Amino acid sequence: WYDEAKFGIFIHWGVFSVPSFGSEWFWWSWKGGGDKAKNELYDEYVRRTERENFAYADYAHRFDASLYRPDEWADLFANSGAQYVVLTSKHHEGFCNWDSRDAVPLTWNWNAMDVGPRRDVLGDLAKAVKATKSPTTGQKLHWGLYHSLFEWFNPIFLEDMTNNWQTRRFVEEKTMPELYDIVRKYEPELIWSDGDWDAPDEYWNAPEFLAWYATNSSVADTAIWNDRWGKGLACHHGAYVTCSDRYQPGKLIEKKWENALTVDPGSWGYNRNETGAEYLSTEYFVHELIETVAYGGNMLLNVGPAAD
Repeated sequence: WYDEAKFGIFIHWGVFSVPSFGSEWFWWSWKGGGDKAKNELYDEYVRRTERENFAYADYAHRFDASLYRPDEWADLFANSGAQYVVLTSKHHEGFCNWDSRDAVPLTWNWNAMDVGPRRDVLGDLAKAVKATKSPTTGQKLHWGLYHSLFEWFNPIFLEDMTNNWQTRRFVEEKTMPELYDIVRKYEPELIWSDGDWDAPDEYWNAPEFLAWYATNSSVADTAIWNDRWGKGLACHHGAYVTCSDRYQPGKLIEKKWENALTVDPGSWGYNRNETGAEYLSTEYFVHELIETVAYGGNMLLNVGPAAD
Protein backbone atom coordinates (compact mmCIF):
# COMPACT_ATOMS: atom_id res chain seq x y z
CA TRP A 1 0.00 0.00 0.00
CA TYR A 2 2.79 2.40 0.83
CA ASP A 3 4.34 2.41 -2.62
CA GLU A 4 0.97 3.23 -4.17
CA ALA A 5 0.04 5.92 -1.62
CA LYS A 6 2.41 8.64 -2.95
CA PHE A 7 1.16 11.40 -0.62
CA GLY A 8 0.59 11.61 3.12
CA ILE A 9 0.05 14.13 5.91
CA PHE A 10 2.40 14.48 8.88
CA ILE A 11 1.22 16.15 12.12
CA HIS A 12 3.53 17.61 14.77
CA TRP A 13 1.43 18.37 17.85
CA GLY A 14 2.45 18.47 21.49
CA VAL A 15 3.31 20.65 24.46
CA PHE A 16 5.66 22.62 22.18
CA SER A 17 2.51 23.86 20.42
CA VAL A 18 1.73 26.04 23.46
CA PRO A 19 4.68 28.46 23.39
CA SER A 20 4.70 28.07 19.57
CA PHE A 21 7.89 30.10 19.50
CA GLY A 22 10.77 29.14 17.22
CA SER A 23 10.06 25.48 16.62
CA GLU A 24 9.06 22.16 18.19
CA TRP A 25 12.60 22.12 19.66
CA PHE A 26 11.55 24.91 22.04
CA TRP A 27 12.58 23.12 25.26
CA TRP A 28 16.00 22.20 23.90
CA SER A 29 16.53 25.71 22.51
CA TRP A 30 15.68 27.08 25.97
CA LYS A 31 17.51 24.63 28.24
CA GLY A 32 19.74 22.48 26.04
CA GLY A 33 23.47 22.84 25.55
CA GLY A 34 25.56 24.05 22.66
CA ASP A 35 24.06 27.42 21.77
CA LYS A 36 24.26 29.99 24.56
CA ALA A 37 22.86 32.81 22.41
CA LYS A 38 19.78 30.75 21.55
CA ASN A 39 19.36 29.73 25.20
CA GLU A 40 19.36 33.40 26.19
CA LEU A 41 16.87 34.33 23.46
CA TYR A 42 14.41 31.70 24.63
CA ASP A 43 15.02 32.49 28.28
CA GLU A 44 14.19 36.13 27.61
CA TYR A 45 10.99 35.06 25.83
CA VAL A 46 9.87 32.95 28.80
CA ARG A 47 10.70 35.67 31.34
CA ARG A 48 8.72 38.17 29.27
CA THR A 49 5.65 35.97 28.78
CA GLU A 50 5.41 33.77 31.88
CA ARG A 51 5.54 34.01 35.67
CA GLU A 52 8.70 33.73 37.73
CA ASN A 53 10.18 30.22 38.11
CA PHE A 54 8.15 28.96 35.17
CA ALA A 55 9.05 25.43 34.02
CA TYR A 56 8.49 23.81 30.63
CA ALA A 57 6.10 21.29 32.19
CA ASP A 58 3.80 24.19 33.10
CA TYR A 59 2.96 24.62 29.41
CA ALA A 60 1.23 21.22 29.40
CA HIS A 61 -1.83 22.57 31.22
CA ARG A 62 -2.48 24.89 28.26
CA PHE A 63 -2.20 22.14 25.65
CA ASP A 64 -5.96 21.70 25.89
CA ALA A 65 -7.06 20.68 22.35
CA SER A 66 -10.34 22.43 23.10
CA LEU A 67 -11.21 22.91 19.43
CA TYR A 68 -9.99 19.48 18.34
CA ARG A 69 -12.33 17.77 15.90
CA PRO A 70 -10.62 14.60 14.65
CA ASP A 71 -13.41 13.70 12.21
CA GLU A 72 -13.00 17.05 10.46
CA TRP A 73 -9.23 16.59 10.38
CA ALA A 74 -9.59 13.20 8.74
CA ASP A 75 -12.01 14.56 6.13
CA LEU A 76 -9.68 17.47 5.39
CA PHE A 77 -6.69 15.16 4.94
CA ALA A 78 -8.66 12.83 2.68
CA ASN A 79 -9.84 15.72 0.52
CA SER A 80 -6.26 16.95 0.18
CA GLY A 81 -5.46 13.73 -1.68
CA ALA A 82 -3.49 12.15 1.16
CA GLN A 83 -3.64 8.37 1.42
CA TYR A 84 -1.99 8.09 4.85
CA VAL A 85 -1.74 10.17 8.01
CA VAL A 86 1.14 10.14 10.52
CA LEU A 87 0.61 11.74 13.95
CA THR A 88 3.25 12.50 16.54
CA SER A 89 2.66 10.06 19.39
CA LYS A 90 5.65 11.44 21.33
CA HIS A 91 8.31 13.98 20.36
CA HIS A 92 11.69 14.54 22.02
CA GLU A 93 10.02 16.35 24.95
CA GLY A 94 8.60 12.99 26.05
CA PHE A 95 4.91 13.98 26.29
CA CYS A 96 2.65 11.10 25.25
CA ASN A 97 -0.38 12.01 23.14
CA TRP A 98 -2.23 8.83 24.15
CA ASP A 99 -3.47 7.03 27.24
CA SER A 100 -0.14 5.53 28.22
CA ARG A 101 -0.86 5.32 31.94
CA ASP A 102 -1.38 1.58 32.32
CA ALA A 103 1.38 0.30 30.04
CA VAL A 104 4.07 2.89 30.80
CA PRO A 105 3.89 4.07 34.44
CA LEU A 106 6.90 6.37 33.90
CA THR A 107 4.68 8.63 31.77
CA TRP A 108 2.64 9.62 34.84
CA ASN A 109 1.46 13.23 34.62
CA TRP A 110 3.20 13.64 31.26
CA ASN A 111 0.52 12.24 28.99
CA ALA A 112 -2.65 13.54 27.36
CA MET A 113 -4.97 11.88 29.88
CA ASP A 114 -3.33 13.19 33.05
CA VAL A 115 -2.68 16.77 31.94
CA GLY A 116 -3.61 19.09 29.10
CA PRO A 117 -6.26 17.66 26.73
CA ARG A 118 -7.39 15.01 29.23
CA ARG A 119 -8.51 12.91 26.31
CA ASP A 120 -6.87 10.31 24.12
CA VAL A 121 -6.04 12.65 21.24
CA LEU A 122 -4.14 9.91 19.43
CA GLY A 123 -6.88 7.33 19.80
CA ASP A 124 -9.55 9.77 18.64
CA LEU A 125 -7.68 10.55 15.44
CA ALA A 126 -6.86 6.88 14.87
CA LYS A 127 -10.58 6.05 14.83
CA ALA A 128 -11.40 8.96 12.54
CA VAL A 129 -8.64 8.27 10.01
CA LYS A 130 -9.35 4.54 9.81
CA ALA A 131 -13.03 5.25 9.16
CA THR A 132 -12.40 7.80 6.40
CA LYS A 133 -12.21 6.92 2.72
CA SER A 134 -10.16 8.72 0.12
CA PRO A 135 -12.41 10.41 -2.46
CA THR A 136 -9.79 9.70 -5.14
CA THR A 137 -9.29 5.96 -4.55
CA GLY A 138 -12.37 4.93 -2.58
CA GLN A 139 -10.04 3.15 -0.12
CA LYS A 140 -9.77 3.89 3.59
CA LEU A 141 -6.88 6.07 4.69
CA HIS A 142 -3.86 4.39 6.23
CA TRP A 143 -2.84 5.24 9.78
CA GLY A 144 0.71 5.84 11.01
CA LEU A 145 2.53 7.13 14.09
CA TYR A 146 5.71 9.10 14.67
CA HIS A 147 7.63 8.14 17.81
CA SER A 148 10.84 9.57 19.25
CA LEU A 149 13.09 6.90 20.71
CA PHE A 150 14.92 9.31 23.01
CA GLU A 151 13.95 12.25 25.23
CA TRP A 152 16.14 15.32 25.71
CA PHE A 153 16.03 15.60 29.49
CA ASN A 154 14.85 12.23 30.74
CA PRO A 155 17.24 11.38 33.61
CA ILE A 156 17.07 7.65 32.92
CA PHE A 157 18.08 8.19 29.29
CA LEU A 158 20.89 10.51 30.38
CA GLU A 159 22.08 7.86 32.84
CA ASP A 160 22.24 5.26 30.06
CA MET A 161 24.17 7.75 27.93
CA THR A 162 26.64 8.35 30.77
CA ASN A 163 27.11 4.59 30.97
CA ASN A 164 28.03 4.55 27.27
CA TRP A 165 24.86 2.59 26.44
CA GLN A 166 25.96 -0.39 28.52
CA THR A 167 22.81 -0.03 30.58
CA ARG A 168 19.39 -0.06 28.90
CA ARG A 169 16.95 0.94 31.61
CA PHE A 170 15.42 3.75 29.52
CA VAL A 171 14.72 1.39 26.62
CA GLU A 172 13.33 -1.36 28.84
CA GLU A 173 11.13 0.86 31.01
CA LYS A 174 10.15 3.62 28.59
CA THR A 175 10.90 3.34 24.85
CA MET A 176 9.93 -0.26 24.18
CA PRO A 177 6.83 -0.29 26.41
CA GLU A 178 5.64 2.80 24.55
CA LEU A 179 6.16 1.28 21.10
CA TYR A 180 4.45 -1.99 21.97
CA ASP A 181 1.62 -0.06 23.59
CA ILE A 182 0.86 2.19 20.61
CA VAL A 183 0.92 -0.76 18.21
CA ARG A 184 -1.31 -2.95 20.35
CA LYS A 185 -3.83 -0.20 21.13
CA TYR A 186 -3.96 1.79 17.89
CA GLU A 187 -2.65 -0.58 15.19
CA PRO A 188 -0.62 1.85 13.08
CA GLU A 189 0.38 0.44 9.71
CA LEU A 190 3.40 2.73 9.69
CA ILE A 191 5.93 3.58 12.41
CA TRP A 192 7.95 6.75 11.77
CA SER A 193 10.85 6.43 14.20
CA ASP A 194 13.14 9.33 15.14
CA GLY A 195 15.58 10.41 17.85
CA ASP A 196 17.88 7.46 17.25
CA TRP A 197 21.11 9.23 16.39
CA ASP A 198 23.11 8.94 19.63
CA ALA A 199 22.90 5.22 20.28
CA PRO A 200 23.26 2.01 18.22
CA ASP A 201 20.25 -0.08 17.23
CA GLU A 202 21.28 -2.78 19.71
CA TYR A 203 20.75 -0.31 22.55
CA TRP A 204 17.30 0.60 21.25
CA ASN A 205 16.38 -3.09 20.82
CA ALA A 206 15.13 -2.13 17.37
CA PRO A 207 15.72 -5.50 15.64
CA GLU A 208 13.57 -7.38 18.15
CA PHE A 209 10.74 -4.85 18.07
CA LEU A 210 10.65 -4.64 14.28
CA ALA A 211 10.70 -8.43 13.95
CA TRP A 212 7.61 -8.56 16.16
CA TYR A 213 5.92 -5.63 14.39
CA ALA A 214 6.49 -7.18 10.95
CA THR A 215 5.57 -10.76 11.80
CA ASN A 216 3.48 -11.09 14.96
CA SER A 217 1.63 -7.81 15.52
CA SER A 218 -2.02 -7.36 14.50
CA VAL A 219 -0.87 -5.21 11.54
CA ALA A 220 1.99 -7.44 10.42
CA ASP A 221 0.55 -7.99 6.93
CA THR A 222 0.60 -4.26 6.10
CA ALA A 223 3.27 -2.94 8.48
CA ILE A 224 5.85 -0.47 7.15
CA TRP A 225 8.61 1.43 8.97
CA ASN A 226 11.30 3.99 8.23
CA ASP A 227 15.08 3.95 8.64
CA ARG A 228 15.76 5.81 11.92
CA TRP A 229 16.32 3.01 14.41
CA GLY A 230 19.94 3.47 15.48
CA LYS A 231 23.07 5.51 14.95
CA GLY A 232 24.24 5.32 11.34
CA LEU A 233 21.23 3.38 10.03
CA ALA A 234 19.37 6.26 8.35
CA CYS A 235 19.39 5.97 4.56
CA HIS A 236 20.57 2.35 4.76
CA HIS A 237 17.99 0.18 6.51
CA GLY A 238 14.22 0.20 6.83
CA ALA A 239 11.22 -0.70 4.72
CA TYR A 240 11.78 2.71 3.18
CA VAL A 241 14.35 5.47 3.76
CA THR A 242 13.97 9.08 4.82
CA CYS A 243 17.74 9.78 5.09
CA SER A 244 17.27 13.36 6.27
CA ASP A 245 14.42 15.81 6.61
CA ARG A 246 13.26 17.15 3.24
CA TYR A 247 15.17 14.37 1.48
CA GLN A 248 15.10 14.81 -2.29
CA PRO A 249 17.70 12.72 -4.19
CA GLY A 250 16.70 14.19 -7.55
CA LYS A 251 17.06 10.79 -9.22
CA LEU A 252 15.83 7.22 -9.05
CA ILE A 253 17.39 5.29 -6.18
CA GLU A 254 17.40 1.62 -5.29
CA LYS A 255 15.22 1.79 -2.15
CA LYS A 256 11.75 3.18 -1.65
CA TRP A 257 12.10 6.65 -0.12
CA GLU A 258 10.11 9.47 1.43
CA ASN A 259 10.39 13.24 1.26
CA ALA A 260 9.14 14.50 4.65
CA LEU A 261 8.80 18.28 4.54
CA THR A 262 6.78 20.99 6.20
CA VAL A 263 4.63 23.97 5.23
CA ASP A 264 6.66 26.25 7.51
CA PRO A 265 10.29 26.12 6.34
CA GLY A 266 11.58 26.81 9.85
CA SER A 267 9.44 24.65 12.11
CA TRP A 268 7.55 21.36 12.20
CA GLY A 269 5.38 22.56 15.07
CA TYR A 270 3.06 25.57 15.08
CA ASN A 271 5.05 28.82 15.17
CA ARG A 272 3.15 32.01 15.94
CA ASN A 273 6.05 34.14 14.68
CA GLU A 274 5.46 33.03 11.12
CA THR A 275 2.86 34.53 8.82
CA GLY A 276 1.40 33.20 5.61
CA ALA A 277 4.11 35.06 3.73
CA GLU A 278 6.81 32.77 5.16
CA TYR A 279 5.00 29.55 4.29
CA LEU A 280 6.14 27.70 1.21
CA SER A 281 3.84 28.19 -1.78
CA THR A 282 1.32 25.83 -3.32
CA GLU A 283 3.35 25.95 -6.52
CA TYR A 284 6.44 24.80 -4.61
CA PHE A 285 4.61 21.79 -3.14
CA VAL A 286 3.06 20.80 -6.46
CA HIS A 287 6.47 20.76 -8.13
CA GLU A 288 7.99 18.94 -5.14
CA LEU A 289 5.27 16.28 -5.26
CA ILE A 290 5.70 15.76 -9.01
CA GLU A 291 9.48 15.38 -8.71
CA THR A 292 9.20 13.12 -5.66
CA VAL A 293 6.71 10.73 -7.25
CA ALA A 294 8.58 10.76 -10.58
CA TYR A 295 11.69 9.48 -8.81
CA GLY A 296 9.83 6.77 -6.92
CA GLY A 297 9.30 8.51 -3.58
CA ASN A 298 6.38 9.46 -1.36
CA MET A 299 5.81 12.99 -0.09
CA LEU A 300 4.82 13.41 3.57
CA LEU A 301 3.64 16.99 4.10
CA ASN A 302 3.71 18.24 7.69
CA VAL A 303 1.30 20.59 9.40
CA GLY A 304 1.60 21.96 12.92
CA PRO A 305 -1.75 22.60 14.69
CA ALA A 306 -2.11 25.17 17.46
CA ALA A 307 -2.41 24.00 21.07
CA ASP A 308 -6.18 24.34 21.08
